[in-house]
Amino acid sequence: MPIVKINLVAGRTQEQLRGIVQDVTKAVVKNTGCQDSDVHVILNEMQPDHYSVGGVLKSDEK
Repeated sequence: MPIVKINLVAGRTQEQLRGIVQDVTKAVVKNTGCQDSDVHVILNEMQPDHYSVGGVLKSDEK
């Protein structure tokens, strides 16, 4: 049972999130030989003010 955890900054549409999990599932199935139903994908959306790169919060970027 592959489990894939994806952390991303919030702001994508439901359609975009759906596409991510579908594409990731296909890639895992292709490379492991497991069934679609065995692949678990966890999306963890972080608020832009809870994530930083280089000491700058994503919410402070312009």
